[in-house]
Amino acid sequence: MKVIAYTRISTDQQDLEKQKHLLLDYAQKKGWLIDEFIEVAISSRKNTKLRKIDELLEKLKKGDVLLAAELSRLGRNMLETLNIINTLSEKEIKIIFVRQPELSTTANHAKLLLAIYSYFAESEREYISIRTKQGLAAARAKGVKLGRPKGSKNKKARVLDIHKPAIKKYLELGVNISDISKIINDQMERPITYNAFKYFIKHDEDLAPFMKKSKTE
Repeated sequence: MKVIAYTRISTDQQDLEKQKHLLLDYAQKKGWLIDEFIEVAISSRKNTKLRKIDELLEKLKKGDVLLAAELSRLGRNMLETLNIINTLSEKEIKIIFVRQPELSTTANHAKLLLAIYSYFAESEREYISIRTKQGLAAARAKGVKLGRPKGSKNKKARVLDIHKPAIKKYLELGVNISDISKIINDQMERPITYNAFKYFIKHDEDLAPFMKKSKTE
């Protein structure tokens, strides 16, 4: 049995080591040795070749194990994710998403659960995008100027202001700040670093009180 771990982040500013540590810790508890890490720092919008999914499918054989942090690391949308999972399942490869309930891809209910997870992950990104656009439209209707004011140096903080309702919701639920930053960055043309994202929350009077509810790592 060969164990391959797949890690992907959207930008090179984010910490790939966090996913790697998560997968190493899981493998150690199972008594497994990870034979190979396939690491990618690229947006989920890129094709499967650039995200090294094609390489992953080629290397995994019958009886092997694929480790990933979560469903969203594999595919850019629900359909692609399920197609990848289906291909791996047909090759009798066990897939484990460490941050989600462990599933056996041979179980009758596995594909249904995977579809549900993918659906919610994809829908959440779409909802955030819709809320962001609605917020921008409402702000423009009120005459609010949305660009960077002359002489302003706090560009990143202003960019995140429109995402404050979504950020606050996730903080209230206790979602990791690192995970929140990934969700929000997927909605931005120019993603910001994790440290800048954390700094924004820490110094925002509406968001800072909720930091205790959320793990920073």
